[in-house]
Amino acid sequence: MIEAVGLTKRYGAKTAVYNLSFQVRPGAVTGFLGPNGSGKSTTMRMILGLDRPTAGRVTIGGHDFRNLPNAPRQVGALLDAKAVHGGRSARNHLLSLAQLAGIPEARVDEVLGVVGLQGVARKRSKGFSLGMGQRLGIAAALLGDPQVLLFDEPVNGLDPEGILWVRNLMKMLASEGRTVFVSSHLMSEMALTADHLIVIGRGQLMADMSITDFISANSADFARVRVPDETPEQREKLTTTLTEAGGQVMPEPDGALRVTGLALPRISDLAHESDVRLWELSPHQASLEEAYMRMTQGAVDYRSTADQKAHLQQQPPPYAGYGQQPGYAPPPQQPVADVPQQGWYAPPPPGQNPYAAAQAPAAPAQAPAPAQAPTDAPAAAPVAAAPAPAAPAEAPADLTKRDTSEDPR
Repeated sequence: MIEAVGLTKRYGAKTAVYNLSFQVRPGAVTGFLGPNGSGKSTTMRMILGLDRPTAGRVTIGGHDFRNLPNAPRQVGALLDAKAVHGGRSARNHLLSLAQLAGIPEARVDEVLGVVGLQGVARKRSKGFSLGMGQRLGIAAALLGDPQVLLFDEPVNGLDPEGILWVRNLMKMLASEGRTVFVSSHLMSEMALTADHLIVIGRGQLMADMSITDFISANSADFARVRVPDETPEQREKLTTTLTEAGGQVMPEPDGALRVTGLALPRISDLAHESDVRLWELSPHQASLEEAYMRMTQGAVDYRSTADQKAHLQQQPPPYAGYGQQPGYAPPPQQPVADVPQQGWYAPPPPGQNPYAAAQAPAAPAQAPAPAQAPTDAPAAAPVAAAPAPAAPAEAPADLTKRDTSEDPR
């Protein structure tokens, strides 16, 4: 059992933990919750003798951690998954810990199998992902088969399968009569894992109770009631009836009614007596996250605010061309009817020189030719005025044909 009495820790002028008292009993998973900067990590460090309390005392089984005989065989902990020499393999890291604590070498291979790292046991830990590092840290905590276990954010970086494995592992260890103390910010996971909660805020105790009692004490249960959408008069009638019976009725954004102060059977009876047909009558219980946010909203040290300069940001240009880079000026767009589109390249008509458009002067396109040529002008004059088109033999036809012999596509 872990017991803290009047635990206080100051760092200069800052008080990280103040007069904190609690007990972590065996046989249950105890969750340790609190906002960032509330003193959770500092408390765990004092439990493990890494920091000395300014005042008060914390013991494990009635003894200070420093006075425990062969502490690694009695207490296992994961506080920092990165506290590993990157040049050592996973097996050598565990083997060095085992030799320091007098643990048989066979136990190293056992815990590697428990955490699923037997396939990478010979690889250096510096190449491990965050989730693999977490598994290695859990293996180190289990190495001495201890009766007391402390975990700080054990599911950080794990995939869904790993999170489920950690959850089942915690429950199994607690069912064996061990003391399991877990700190986490994942409320949904803590709701599925923990049996008891210890909540602190700004270094002081805020709650020490079961998870069921914590949710009930920090949330307001209500009933959701819905009537047919096409009968607003029945909705108003039911609202009046429930209010006169002592209930509090609030409209929901989706058209339902939130009713507090009345039990579900009483709401059903009142609706029946008022001849109101119900489409929905369901209880709603707050989640652990809702209860936690409601309790700790006044103990949060770090709050985000709206960016006061957000309105100064430049809006992106309306043109969203493929491969467009910042500062790139897009070409002027032309109507689709004037420019045939086929991806980014419009092939010329059959038999036409693809470079003729670039060589032809722009004047004839802007000034249309007269409908009838003057009779006194030679017939060959208009032809002589325009450049003669290149002969088909001289056209660079080979440039319009793509050699696909080495094209990877």
